[in-house]
This record gives sequence, C-alpha cells and structure tokens, in this order.
Amino acid sequence: MAKVRAGVVGIGKMGEYHVGVLAELQEVDLVGVVDVSPQRRKAIHDKYSIPGYADCKDLFGQVDIAVVAVPTALHYPVARELLNNGIHVLLEKPCANDLNHARELFQLAQDKGLTLHIGHVERFNGAVQELHKIVEAPIFVECKRMGPFTERIKDDGVVMDIMIHDIDIVLNLIKSKVVKTHVLGASVFSERDDLVNTQLEFENGCIASIVASRVSQNKERTLSVTQKDSFVVLDYTDQEIYVHRKSSSEHQMSKGSLRYKQESLVERIFVHKDNPLKLELQHFVDCVKNGSPRNVAVDNELYSLEIALDILGKFNQKGKK
Repeated sequence: MAKVRAGVVGIGKMGEYHVGVLAELQEVDLVGVVDVSPQRRKAIHDKYSIPGYADCKDLFGQVDIAVVAVPTALHYPVARELLNNGIHVLLEKPCANDLNHARELFQLAQDKGLTLHIGHVERFNGAVQELHKIVEAPIFVECKRMGPFTERIKDDGVVMDIMIHDIDIVLNLIKSKVVKTHVLGASVFSERDDLVNTQLEFENGCIASIVASRVSQNKERTLSVTQKDSFVVLDYTDQEIYVHRKSSSEHQMSKGSLRYKQESLVERIFVHKDNPLKLELQHFVDCVKNGSPRNVAVDNELYSLEIALDILGKFNQKGKK
C-alpha cells in the first residue's frame, strides 16, 4: 500500500519531536516542514534532508496528513486552512482557545470526511492505558503536574499547556459531568497562570483535585485514585503504577516523639512501555489509512476543552478583582 505523505507545520520543540518520529515510521513519507524561522527550517533540512517552507499553502497537493504544532493562537486558522484543502490533521493540544472554533474545526472535518485528532499524547502513555483497566469506581482523584519555569511557552499558561492533559485523563476516567469547579492560582514568573489548583465535583459524587505548576523546582507528574478497596498511584515519568490494598494506619506515642506506621499490600502493575508520541502518530495514520475508530469521541474532546477554558476563565476573573 502507498505511503501516507506527511508534513509538519511548526517545528519548535514539539514539532521537532513529531518530525523525528514521522521520519522513522515505515508507512509514512515525510515530504515537508513549515516554519516562519529560516534557521529552524535549515536545521531540519540539514538533519533529515526534508524541504522546508515558510507557508503551509506550500504543502497543498503534496501531503495527505499534517501535524500542526504552531502556537495555540494559530491552531484554528492553520488547521482550518489545511482541512479546507483536504488534508487530515493532527492538531497539538489545546485544540483552540475558543470552544466555538474547536466545534467548527470538528464539523469541518466531518463535512469533508477527514480525520481531525487532538494531540493529547498522555492518552498513549502505557501507564494511563493500564489505569483504565484498574479504575472502576473512583471516589477521589488527585493529579500533580509540576516543574520549573521555562521561557519556551510564551502564549499559554499552565492550564492550557499542561493541566489540560490531566483534565482530559480525569474526565475520561470518571465518565461523569462536572457540576462544580473551584479554582485558586497565582501569576509568579509571568502575567499568565503559572500555578493553578482546581477542584472538580462530578455528578456521580467523585471529586478531583488537579495541581499544575511551573514555579516548582522539583519536577513531579503523578496521578492517584482513591477507591473503596484500593489506592492507585501512577507516575507518568517512569510509566509505573502501584496499587495499595488492605491498608492499615496507626500512630504510636513514645517518649518525646510521635511515630506513624502504615502497612499495606502493594502491587506493581506491569506496563508495556513504548514512545507515546509514536503510538499517537501510528493511531492517527491508522485512522486515516484504514478508517479505524478514534480513541476518544469528538464530544469528549470538546468537553475537555470546555472544562479547561472554564478553569482558565475562573482564574482570570480572580486576577481582575
């Protein structure tokens, strides 16, 4: 079968990751990249011998699929132009910074019989996929995604840059509608949301606490789930899952000190580890070539964005008071 012709629009850090993976996929022919920076285009050309262009229009007629990894503000106009010209699109998260724009893009893709995927790469993390097999009736979910400040992300704060991953995973895990949202946060190193703590209450009674920070000197990416009979801990960085069962906790007073003692049975879940970005791109190509069903329904894609925008809106309202 003929190879799928691919292009990458936007070759910053994330775009370059996509180029590296696409260049290795046997079923893909990477025919061009697009970026406003001549230096970036030259760097990709020198490394991969792939032509570089300054405008995505130069890909029209040359590619079947395109990965869009431009700044968020450009997601809507660039993706719309590609879809209008019959090109399947994998659009980096967040889909857009406007819910109506996101709806319009999905409708456009449907009308033209094209695939539009949003780049929620954590869905393809082996540990996340195993988590869905373990979690049945969550009572409380806690997510922490923390790290130091980087100048690389200029147009997004932590909600749209990193918290959106956890929002997406939590919503797909709990499978219930959000009925109440509480948001606290701070701007520390920029004028945007650098630190946000949000609590979500769901229709089914589950509660989620999500912390996203780019002001922390220690990097942490964890998710824990409390169920009646177990406590599940996922470490994204190591792609590891631990399940604690039959826990007991007690404290003992001794002279001059208070000691805590905890006992539990801990299971370490085997996780098949592969490059999540590679799995994501293979899934996208499979949907385009073979019509395979998408891994997350369009309504769920839009709901993740809706909740993220609501959280960001609440943060901005607090900042203006």
